[in-house]
Amino acid sequence: MIRPAQIIRLVHINFVLVRHGLDEIILATHLFRPFRIFYYLAPWNWLPRKRKPRAVRIRKALEDLGPIYVKFGQILSTRQDLLPDDIAEELARLQDRVPPFPGTQARALVEQAYGESVDTVFRAFDETPLASASIAQVHAAQLQDGTDVVVKVLRPNIEKYITRDVALLSTIAMLAERYWKDGRRLRPCEVIAEFEKILSDELDLLREAANASQLRRNFKGSDQLYVPEVYWPWCRPNVMVMERIYGIPISNIAALKAHGVDLQVLSERGVEIFFTQVFRHNFFHADMHPGNLFVSPDGLYMAVDFGIMGTLNPVDQRYLAENFLAFFRRDYRRVAELHVESEWVPSGTRVDEFESAIRTVCEPVFEKPLKEISFGNVLLRLFQTARRFNMEVQPQLVLLQKTLLNIEGLGRQLNPDLDLWKTAKPFLERSMSEQLGTRALFRNLKESIPAWSETLPDLPVLTHTFLQQATTGRLRMQHAESEIKRLRREVRRANRRTTGAVVGTGLIISAAVVYGLDGFAPAMVVGAPLRSWLAGAAGVLILLLTTTDDDGT
Repeated sequence: MIRPAQIIRLVHINFVLVRHGLDEIILATHLFRPFRIFYYLAPWNWLPRKRKPRAVRIRKALEDLGPIYVKFGQILSTRQDLLPDDIAEELARLQDRVPPFPGTQARALVEQAYGESVDTVFRAFDETPLASASIAQVHAAQLQDGTDVVVKVLRPNIEKYITRDVALLSTIAMLAERYWKDGRRLRPCEVIAEFEKILSDELDLLREAANASQLRRNFKGSDQLYVPEVYWPWCRPNVMVMERIYGIPISNIAALKAHGVDLQVLSERGVEIFFTQVFRHNFFHADMHPGNLFVSPDGLYMAVDFGIMGTLNPVDQRYLAENFLAFFRRDYRRVAELHVESEWVPSGTRVDEFESAIRTVCEPVFEKPLKEISFGNVLLRLFQTARRFNMEVQPQLVLLQKTLLNIEGLGRQLNPDLDLWKTAKPFLERSMSEQLGTRALFRNLKESIPAWSETLPDLPVLTHTFLQQATTGRLRMQHAESEIKRLRREVRRANRRTTGAVVGTGLIISAAVVYGLDGFAPAMVVGAPLRSWLAGAAGVLILLLTTTDDDGT
C-alpha cells in the first residue's frame, strides 16, 4: 500500500521524468496505458521535438533525482544481463556528481561521532570537501603528529533518505512485476533487494575500513598497487580516517604522459592487478572506475573507496579459471560441461545444445584480431545466453563481470592495442597450476598437518580396537544384530498388513451385502444403510492404517 508521503515523492519523480522527456516510457506501461491519450493532448507533444537518446535522458533524470538514484543507476549498470545495451552503457558513465553538504555540518558530525571537538583530534580540518559522493564526502585533515589524512563522513540523515527511497523503489518494482510485460523476466524486485544490500554495506564505514586493511595486507610490499593505511583509533561507523595519497587521476591521460608514465605498462599492470585479486587473493575491489584510481609519478596504482568488494569461493574460482582457459582454446563443450558441473545451469541441461549456443556467441569473436575483442562483452553475452538455459544470476559473478568491464575499458583508454587475453592467460594457467598441480598437492598436505597432528596419536588405539573387534567377531555380531532387528520389524509389519487387509476387506464386503439386502427386504434390516456405511468406513480406515508404514508412506 502506497503511503501519502510516497505519493508526494512519486509525483516529484514523475515531474522529473516528464521534464527529461521520459513521459512516453511511463505511459507505455500496462498500468498507465489507459491515460496515454493525455500524452498526445499535451501541448509540448503537438510539435516534433529534438530529443536526446533515451539512455542519456534516463541518466540525466537519475542525476536530478538525487544521490540515492545516482547510486541506484551505478549499481543497475552492473546488471547488464538485464538491461538493453544502450542504457547499460550510459548508466555506467554515472559518476557521483552530487552537490556537497556544508563543511560546518561535516565538522558537527565528526564531533558527534568522537564526543569531543575536532580541534582536539586533528591539528587541522578543512571544511571544504575534497570530493562529494552519493553516500559520503571526504575532507582533508591533519593528525596531531602532522600526518596528512582524509576524513570520510556519511551524509547527514542518509539512512532516512535511503529507507524512504528504497521503500518507494520496492513498491514501483512490485507494480512493474505485476503490470509490465517484461517485469517478471527482468526481476526488478530482486534488483532492488540487491541495491538495498549494497547500500547497507556502504553505510558502515567500519566495514569499508576493514576491507581497505585486508586489501592493503594483500598487496603489502607490492610494486603494482598501493592501498592507503587506515587509522583505526579514529574510525567510527559514520566516520573513517585514512592516509592521504597524492596521485594523478588515471583518467588524466595528458598528465600521465607529462610525468613520463608508460601507458602500455600501466594498462597491462591494471589487468595483472585484477587477476591477482581474483585468482590469487580471492578478494577484489569491485568498484574500480576511474574516479577511484590514481597513479603515482613512478607508475604505481593507488586505489580508494573500498565500500564494494567481491569474493569467490574456491569452487567458483576454479571453475571460472577453467572457463577462461577453455575459451582461449575454443573448447566450447568444456565450457558447457563446466557450467553444468558448477550448477550455474540446471543439472538436466543438454550439454550439446548449450555447447551450440556458446559456439554461436564465441565463434564470430575469434575471427577478429585479439586486440579488437572485448573480453568483458564476450563474458556478458555468455551470461545472457546462459539465461536462456535458466542460468541463475550469480551475484559474485555479476560483480566480477562489472569489474572486468571497468578494467578492460580503462586499459583500452590507456592503451588501445591492449591484448587483454594475452595478458590474462599466464595468470589463469598459473592459477590452475596452483589449484590442481603439484604445488596445490603440497599446499593441501601442509594445511592438513595440524588436523593430522591431532588425530595421529589416537590412530594406534583406534586401529587396535577395530582389529580386536574384527578378530573376536564382535564387529560382525553387531552388524548381524542390527540386521536381525530390521528383519523382525519387517515381519511384524507384514503380519499387521495381512491381518488388517483381511479384516478391512471383510467389513467392506459385509457392508456391501447389507446395503444390497436393504433394497430387497427393508423391513428386515432396519437402519441397514447407516450400519453398512459405518462398516465400510471402518474397513477402509483399517486398510489405510495397516498398509501405512511407520514413516507415513
